[in-house]
Amino acid sequence: MRTLGRSGVRVSPLAFGAAGIGNLYTRIDDEQAHDAVHTAWQHGVRYFDTAPHYGLGLSERRLGDVLRDYPRAEYTVSTKVGRRLEPTDAGGDDLAHGFAVPATHRRVWDFSADGVRRTLEASLERLGLDRVDVVYLHDPDDHAEQAFREGYPALEKLRSEGVVGAIGAGMNQAEMLTRFVRETDVDVVLCAGRYTLLDQSAAAELLPAAAERGVSVVVGGAFNSGLLADPRPDATYNYTRVPGELLDRARRLQSVADRHGTTLRAAALAFCAAHPAVGSVLVGARSAHEARDCAEQFDAQIPAAFWRELRDTGLLPTGLPPTEEPS
Repeated sequence: MRTLGRSGVRVSPLAFGAAGIGNLYTRIDDEQAHDAVHTAWQHGVRYFDTAPHYGLGLSERRLGDVLRDYPRAEYTVSTKVGRRLEPTDAGGDDLAHGFAVPATHRRVWDFSADGVRRTLEASLERLGLDRVDVVYLHDPDDHAEQAFREGYPALEKLRSEGVVGAIGAGMNQAEMLTRFVRETDVDVVLCAGRYTLLDQSAAAELLPAAAERGVSVVVGGAFNSGLLADPRPDATYNYTRVPGELLDRARRLQSVADRHGTTLRAAALAFCAAHPAVGSVLVGARSAHEARDCAEQFDAQIPAAFWRELRDTGLLPTGLPPTEEPS
């Protein structure tokens, strides 16, 4: 177990991303969702991340249904604020936002202090918990002023009151997260898709700043929304159809992995986990099979010669972990 910054909140090196059990893209039933979480637990995962956005609260409800079977002191839960859910009778589904659920609610961007507290209270009710361990400001890209001026101070107050243990921001970009690290007293940031075998943009400023300030980084999107899990022509990259040049690069990475007797999935996870600023690697799973595979790939040993060939061929920049030789 590792600690998020100076907060004392502990997380497992591998974390369970719960967007999938909120019916991301396609519907799954409660049993499949519950089996995914139970299997992750059986393989040592003790950090679970969710959000109201994921299936209009379905992810939080399903996660809470499972976690109540386990001792509260043995796991860490994070959720997010910034999208407040309001009931609606518009009908239809939520696939426009990526989730195969009925559109019973609409999302309202709200990083105000009142919005933060109301959103968190609703999350606690869905989770069936009296507290969560970590709260992130969720995707404040277009709401920076309110997030820094109102949302962040609200989280800081919740932390000082002991309502939450650690606070931070979660985004699909590195630039604003770097600002959070440098200008606030966050414990952790969640960076999705910006520190992977295909995109190391977080290594320029975010990861060094976090290491200097004692802030933990949780890395999500290790597979860049699927491309590094299975580089097929119909694979997605950053939630859209993969460009041809990136598909070619991913296939070259896979060929190197094959030559060295490992998998691209294992290498993608190992790369994220190796940086000293990274506290946990967040991987989504929507079934017991996926949860088991993630744990097995995460535990796999990657040959030093694999990393050496990536650098020799220019597929990975020099100077980044993992080191070429075991420490």
